[in-house]
Amino acid sequence: MADENDKSAKGSREDRLKSALRENLKRRKAQARERAAITDPSQVDDGSLDEGTAGKTSG
Repeated sequence: MADENDKSAKGSREDRLKSALRENLKRRKAQARERAAITDPSQVDDGSLDEGTAGKTSG
């Protein structure tokens, strides 16, 4: 009987670890997507602002 309890405890621990790893991966992917979304538009916005400013001063 003790062996059955050990196997069940080990299985539930593995399940908890798998689920924790899955959630961690999801969170890290979401953070990476947010960082990419933040950096990409800012680079485009900075470029367009520089072009607009250059156009106004030269004209």
